[in-house]
Amino acid sequence: MRSFAFAQLALMAAVCLFGCGTADDGANDDLGGSPSFGGRGGTGGLPAAGSPAAGGVLSSGGFPTSTGGVPPTAGAGGMATGGSRPGVGGSAGTSGAGGARAMGGAGGVSAGGAGGRGGVGGGGSSWGGAASVGKFVGNITTGNGIDSGGMKYSKYWDQITPENAGKWGAVQQTPSSAFNWSTLDAIYAYTETNHIIFKQHTFVWGSQQPNGTPTLAQVENWMKSFCERYPNTKLIDVVNEPPPHTTPNYTANLGAGESGQWGWITKAFKLARQHCGSAILILNDYNNIEYGDQENHFIDIVKQIKAAGAPIDAVGAQSHALRTMSASQLQTNLNTMATGTGLPIYITEYDIGEANDATQLATYQAQFPIFQKTEAVHGITIWGWIDGRTWVANTGLVKGTQPRSAMTWLMGQLGRPVPPN
Repeated sequence: MRSFAFAQLALMAAVCLFGCGTADDGANDDLGGSPSFGGRGGTGGLPAAGSPAAGGVLSSGGFPTSTGGVPPTAGAGGMATGGSRPGVGGSAGTSGAGGARAMGGAGGVSAGGAGGRGGVGGGGSSWGGAASVGKFVGNITTGNGIDSGGMKYSKYWDQITPENAGKWGAVQQTPSSAFNWSTLDAIYAYTETNHIIFKQHTFVWGSQQPNGTPTLAQVENWMKSFCERYPNTKLIDVVNEPPPHTTPNYTANLGAGESGQWGWITKAFKLARQHCGSAILILNDYNNIEYGDQENHFIDIVKQIKAAGAPIDAVGAQSHALRTMSASQLQTNLNTMATGTGLPIYITEYDIGEANDATQLATYQAQFPIFQKTEAVHGITIWGWIDGRTWVANTGLVKGTQPRSAMTWLMGQLGRPVPPN
């Protein structure tokens, strides 16, 4: 999932260097690494089972508001006015028409009633038939839980990514053993009950996979079984952190019969499209909007797999190493990614590790409007929100039940309640 530049390694040193997880993760994924290629990995154990609370109704709120950000405009990848929020299956507001996104008509959210949810865009996309979703600002599970400290997750976030529970190794100990869906079942049920977007992380990766060397049939069975069980999955990180960052031990099996250097990636996308019909299929990586050489390498992979027939719908930029990047450089790098790949971008794992509230706030205020106004950016997932229970120290946005300054500002931008409300 994530890595850091030299400037952030000092921050990480106080927490861990290689092979440790957060206080609540059990064994998080790929810790350590460097801003250069390689040095990635760390496996660890599987996350413990948990049963997050479910139920409740999302409170009303518009997106965006006029509190200082740069909102997207209807018809250009954003939302029309009217107080709707992007999401899944809303009762107020219609989707698809009016608010269609600029890059291939991937349906935005049109005007809706006060407090209504926008729902899923109906028009499909020009990147292989994937259904589209409105531009969202979501987060991840806390450990394997969702609501925290009496605060209801779905009041603040309209999309969720399981931090660890969706990784293949968390569901199957070996490629031939029984599936353990219990944790994912609870997370998915929460999204269905509360009408928020469910994003899968991840199908194929070089870490936290089952023991042994999976066959092509076993990889396909994993994807097929997942998508049959969770048919309303809207986005999927099909392949996470391609080489030289991580390499699964089953690339030869997966890529059999495919052409090109990245045949196994191409095949993974073909299988995901076959079994996960309308989900938005993403190639996800770290450092790909932070460092020019790594961005160029990532773009080259995308071009090669597209040429080989991979039905890729979007790219994911984890964005853990943006702490010191200027807004202008961030905009330049996003433009390079959008132009180079010709695909929408999802900011998949954003966080700012700053103990000083004012500094964290200033970084959010400089960078978040870039994500909001950039048409190519179709959604943002923040990587943790409860202080002390995030992958990187000092990235949390809420201490106990009290918001840090960046959280207060962000909720104002999005027209959502401020914790603990």
